[in-house]
Amino acid sequence: MKITDIKTHMMRVPLTRPLHISLGVITHAVSCLVEVETDEGIIGYGEGSPGPLITGENLEGTVETVRVLREKLMGTDPRDIEAVYTVMNRAVAYAATAKAALDIACHDILGKSSGMPLYKLLGGLTNTIETDITVGIAAPESMAERAREHVKAGFNVIKTKVGTDIESDLARVKAIREAVGDDVKIRLDANQGWHGKEAVELLKRLNEYDIELVEQPVPRYDFEGLKYVTAHSSVPVMADESCWDSRDALKLVSERAVDFINIKLMKCGGLYEAKKIVNIAEAAGVECMLGCMAEESGIAVNAAAALGAALKNITRADLDASFGLSELPYEGGFTVADTRKLVLPDAAGLGISGLKEEMLG
Repeated sequence: MKITDIKTHMMRVPLTRPLHISLGVITHAVSCLVEVETDEGIIGYGEGSPGPLITGENLEGTVETVRVLREKLMGTDPRDIEAVYTVMNRAVAYAATAKAALDIACHDILGKSSGMPLYKLLGGLTNTIETDITVGIAAPESMAERAREHVKAGFNVIKTKVGTDIESDLARVKAIREAVGDDVKIRLDANQGWHGKEAVELLKRLNEYDIELVEQPVPRYDFEGLKYVTAHSSVPVMADESCWDSRDALKLVSERAVDFINIKLMKCGGLYEAKKIVNIAEAAGVECMLGCMAEESGIAVNAAAALGAALKNITRADLDASFGLSELPYEGGFTVADTRKLVLPDAAGLGISGLKEEMLG
């Protein structure tokens, strides 16, 4: 089997509600959707969703990078994932979002050519994974109401954005806990909004409201600050922006700098690298969560959900991006059961049958 063409499509869809985080505001799902065509008629679908506030990439750059990689990958067998990555890494450094799009499409082809759903190829532990739901930064009463609505709908884990000033963060978390009761888990995501000693003091106060964990409390480059918070906080600490790839994961776990790692395909460059992170973390006794960019449409969420369902060291999921869209740009993929459970299809590959042309640019 050989790659005969790689097509790119720009997608920009408004979120049903803008998402405010400590770094800024996200208003649209913005993606480069790809179709990898082969000489055997099998098409693989992938997605690269640049998150400027997180990855520093943009849509135009991602599309152009995929086009550069297209010229290098023509004639390559897409099922030879190691060979595909060798070609991509020799062609461009970094560019994780573009590589993720092609990685996902090649894994889709691998599944389709073998007649197996992707979650089975990746490990096959189960075919479901439960996700939390995110509440963006707003006034405390507004965030509390959103959290209450999510719990009423069936979610039992709320991930709330924080990372502004201390008193506002305290008021937000207090309001959410009072709104959802004692049985719902609350995860915090500061998106790099605090600093070491400040974070420790604030988390001590926030933990009065029974916090499950805090994600990325300090700037991504502040490794010593991250270690300090992990060592001194009673709230478990999860790395997000501080862990881009397997090298970061190795450093984080070898120095016991975090309690958990959040893996995002758009940060690490796809399933190929994500599996390395999971293996490193598991060897060190560190559990992983699979996350997503708010800008994703759902194709990448399908891939992440397949990995999360497949491997036992992935114990948590933050895969709610597609819930914020009024329409998805593809047919097929996972279904949703009991509000929060993503159910992977038994169809081969990702189970995505095609793209909706009317939604593509």
